[in-house]
Amino acid sequence: MIRIQTEPFDVAELAGQLQTRASGRAGALVHFLGMVRDYSPDAGSRSLFLEHYPGMCEREIQALCDHATQRWDILDTLVVHRVGELPLGDPIVFVGVAAAHRGQAFQACEYIIDALKTRAPFWKRETLADGRAFWVEQRAADTEKTAQWD
Repeated sequence: MIRIQTEPFDVAELAGQLQTRASGRAGALVHFLGMVRDYSPDAGSRSLFLEHYPGMCEREIQALCDHATQRWDILDTLVVHRVGELPLGDPIVFVGVAAAHRGQAFQACEYIIDALKTRAPFWKRETLADGRAFWVEQRAADTEKTAQWD
């Protein structure tokens, strides 16, 4: 399941949904929670605004989850990503994976979040404490990390 939303989400509720959907089959549930962080500690961030390409974004994330399911022995995935204006410290993304064994769940979860950061059509605009705003560029390290999975 893939959801893009403006509303905050409850991590325990999402983990519970994944557990219920994989009930009796999963021996491991792994999840990653991404938070809004200060991209410019010297200037002080105030918030992060995320835009996405509706429809295409969900399809790309689903393709990443489908690829993970083909590559690792996993049972289910759940990805929720927020968009809109988000203050520092807010949850921004949840990636959950259910599998029979923890190793497969960990690897699939790491792959999904790595690939999501570089392949899903999201754009981030950071607003600083003084009101200046700029678009956040993709980091070369993220691109290199994703390329290691290929």
